[in-house]
Amino acid sequence: MTSIEAGPVSEKKFVPAVLLCFFLGSFGVHRFYLGKIGTGLLMLITLGGLGIWTLIDFVRLVIGSMGDKNHLPLQR
Repeated sequence: MTSIEAGPVSEKKFVPAVLLCFFLGSFGVHRFYLGKIGTGLLMLITLGGLGIWTLIDFVRLVIGSMGDKNHLPLQR
């Protein structure tokens, strides 16, 4: 039996990021939480790309392909 070694993970947590995206995603709050200030401001100005960008981010968070500003996976 072999063990799978996990690489480094972010200090940011999965559940708060998903909840912030779901409830306040149009304002980019989840992006600010993940440390992505620039894209958070863009989401705030465009209201989450009129919802499309928010939906894409929500799906990326749920499937685990979106990390923090250093591209580290979120803590599960």
